[in-house]
Amino acid sequence: MAKAKRMYGCTECGATFPKWAGQCGECGAWNTLAETLLEGTATPSGRGGWAGQQASVRTLAEVSVEELPRFSTASKELDRVLGGGLVDGSVVLIGGDPGIGKSTILLQTLCNVAERFPALYVTGEESQQQVAMRARRLDLPLDRLKVMTETCIEAIVATARLEKPKVMVIDSIQTIFTEQLQSAPGGVAQVRESAALLVRFAKQSGIAVFLVGHVTKEGSLAGPRVLEHMVDTVLYFEGESDGRLRLLRAVKNRFGAVNELGVFGMTDKGLKEVSNPSAIFLTRAQEAVPGSVVMATWEGSRPMLVEVQALVDDSHLANPRRVTLGLDQNRLAMLLAVLHRHGGIPTYDQDVFLNVVGGVKVLETASDLALLAAVISSLRNRPLPHDLLVFGEIGLSGEIRPVPSGQERLKEAAKHGFRRAIVPRGNAPKEAPAGLAVIPVTRLEQALDALFE
Repeated sequence: MAKAKRMYGCTECGATFPKWAGQCGECGAWNTLAETLLEGTATPSGRGGWAGQQASVRTLAEVSVEELPRFSTASKELDRVLGGGLVDGSVVLIGGDPGIGKSTILLQTLCNVAERFPALYVTGEESQQQVAMRARRLDLPLDRLKVMTETCIEAIVATARLEKPKVMVIDSIQTIFTEQLQSAPGGVAQVRESAALLVRFAKQSGIAVFLVGHVTKEGSLAGPRVLEHMVDTVLYFEGESDGRLRLLRAVKNRFGAVNELGVFGMTDKGLKEVSNPSAIFLTRAQEAVPGSVVMATWEGSRPMLVEVQALVDDSHLANPRRVTLGLDQNRLAMLLAVLHRHGGIPTYDQDVFLNVVGGVKVLETASDLALLAAVISSLRNRPLPHDLLVFGEIGLSGEIRPVPSGQERLKEAAKHGFRRAIVPRGNAPKEAPAGLAVIPVTRLEQALDALFE
């Protein structure tokens, strides 16, 4: 085996140097040189560790398009986010804030999977006793799941070849290191090389691998951005640490749709699935209050009803505040300008605060009409009916544009007992769901008139 030749590459410009330095000599960036290995120098074969046979060239018509076989994780919400279940040989990266429940959901998943298939839980942050104590506290089956405490990636792969699990968890990738590099675990080079070795091993063996990733202060996954490109699926675990709800969101999925959302509730027995999240998010005050309205948002493959709250108050500042939680702040400023120009309602001397109840992030434009409805309700101190649903996109010229999947949103509203719905004319059905009166609008002025009929 040839001796591994180490180089140091700049993570900003890609330049390589034989020695480490504090500043890149090419682009001038500081602290961007990371240790790396020249391809083919650290592997016993001359193929750089590549797995597989000689590459073949075929036309697209000759390629098999059969659906990849999947197996269930015993969690319907997790299966939904993954696209229907786990695929053999897939690599799933799950990230989230400390204490959000990443280890908990993976331990629950593996204990349930181990009842049907062999599974291996590799922990680099906790001892085997800590993992066993958590499993007992959550009343999980303990007889089948195998646990291993190890941080060397070569030892982990060697053990996995002997155990041959169906699913394996690495908790976490930031604690894993490879003996081929001299840098400390958690560094850019160690994370990249360890993940690359795990991805190659997963594709060779057909073992499905979960990787737990830490996040930075900005909320993105720690380590090189290339880590997200190497894996098949990237999941983010979101939610307030002191809150009860946890949201699992897919931002990348090679085997299914992105932007799927799974909802879990944190209990003393671990994470429980929330099969009907609309019922959770619609826990409202018994009496109608100003500044509150319900909208239907679309998450992945299902509609979800959420409450939008607004508080409009006199501003004593030269520049009134525009604060949003779960909504786009720039879009709020744009919609307030449309409200003034086409609705004749000024807010230039008002502070506007908006919040989506339950910690849900709504980024689609279907929230425009509900957002302005909540603002007007708070500004005029007039409550909107409890059984009113509002959704629709608002253009700069004051028109109300249709949004995707309008029929499914209305059916979800009817199922939860809503009686009125103000929607774009393009989303008005030929036959409304039973018990639901649909009010189609094409202009902002019409929507304002319909709100307080």
